[in-house]
Amino acid sequence: NPAAVAFVPISGWNGDNMLEVSEKMPWFKGWAVERKEGKADGKCLIEALDAILPPSRPTDKALRLPLQDVYKIGGIGTVPVGRVETGLLKPGMVVVFAPANITTEVKSVEMHHEALTEAVPGDNVGFNVKNVS
Repeated sequence: NPAAVAFVPISGWNGDNMLEVSEKMPWFKGWAVERKEGKADGKCLIEALDAILPPSRPTDKALRLPLQDVYKIGGIGTVPVGRVETGLLKPGMVVVFAPANITTEVKSVEMHHEALTEAVPGDNVGFNVKNVS
């Protein structure tokens, strides 16, 4: 929807209209966006960036985690890797891998080599599972 996108003329070379209104663009009257959450308006790029709403993180829905890869690490076991799209992933949870319908327990969850108590939507994680090869 073009009405929900702020169009801002700028010059990165000269810094025009980036942090403050430029006198070199008197023809530009400003931008305005309309979305279901409300309206926003401004005149420069920093205001447009500040008006961007963060994405919703649907933690109240069922866990959905499309797998990107599966690693077999000696001494650790099977480590599926993917991005949490909805729901939460916690150690001790029982998960089902579709379409094979394999059920197992999550032993640990890591992101960037650091253990997590829970992974939320948007997190790229690896998690260790029991008895899956």
